[in-house]
Amino acid sequence: MSRKPVPAQTGDRSRVEVTFDRPQLLSALFGHYDQNLVALENRLGVYITARGNRVGLEGTAEQVALARDVLNDLYKRIQRGEEVDTGLVDASIAMASEPTLDGIVRAEAGDRAPAIMIRTRKKTIVPRTPMQATYMRDLINNDMIFALGPAGTGKTYLAVAQAVAQLMTGSVQRLILSRPAVEAGERLGFLPGDMKEKVDPYLRPLYDALYDCMPPEQVERRIASGEIEIAPIAFMRGRTLADAFVILDEAQNTTPAQMKMFLTRFGQNSRMVVCGDPRQVDLPGGVTGSGLADAVTRLEGVEGIAMVRFSAADVVRHPIVGRIVEAYEGSDA
Repeated sequence: MSRKPVPAQTGDRSRVEVTFDRPQLLSALFGHYDQNLVALENRLGVYITARGNRVGLEGTAEQVALARDVLNDLYKRIQRGEEVDTGLVDASIAMASEPTLDGIVRAEAGDRAPAIMIRTRKKTIVPRTPMQATYMRDLINNDMIFALGPAGTGKTYLAVAQAVAQLMTGSVQRLILSRPAVEAGERLGFLPGDMKEKVDPYLRPLYDALYDCMPPEQVERRIASGEIEIAPIAFMRGRTLADAFVILDEAQNTTPAQMKMFLTRFGQNSRMVVCGDPRQVDLPGGVTGSGLADAVTRLEGVEGIAMVRFSAADVVRHPIVGRIVEAYEGSDA
């Protein structure tokens, strides 16, 4: 493999060579048309050459050391059966660059499993940003978690994955997913069909996350048996949700009264996750005040309740999504 060298940068130049003991895994490490190596070169400003099972890295000492750590991290992930793409390259760079998570990335080099993970029937999920690692810890250690931040940061997806994992192990008996039935700026008008058909369009993102973590036939069977329930927030009134993992998505579109009603459904041996983006409120005209913002103000610092705040740096969709979020947040500020 050989490409046009990355232009030299200021600072002492350094070159190291990394040797991998299983050459058959290198095609997965390099990616289609070496796209993962190209991404690594572009992100870190290093020059990479590959011959056989050896990969040469050239750049400043700091860049080369970081690129070596990222390559080793990605190689360990492939050994565990994970798929590596340019999104995971970006995530590994972010994790390796974060000093407070030094132990997470480097512990994986000598262990068969990462320090933080969620195992589901279909995949094993590991954090892609430092804040995701914090969130995943809180999903394990706290009974109630508020996940705040822009779209694409994994708020709902990681909560659903953790809920599925706990349902599989029997630590909870039910999985309850809820959303307010509020249109995102449109007026959908009258929707035909029965109640399920009317509300399903609002709840589709929750179904998508479930199908990504469980085989479809299991999702349908557990929905039919009542182990998994997906319903608008209005259906929660008057209930006590015990032995359940409860997730409220798009919580910024609740009113303060709805939020209070929902939070007080909390029962014994349950876990509750409230996800939302305070900057994307779609409440209809005439409704003042988001229930999410009100709850965060009231409950900040309350024992047993964790607040996790994501930013544009935590967006794990296409990199351009993160830049879009930054542009909008900057103009709003």
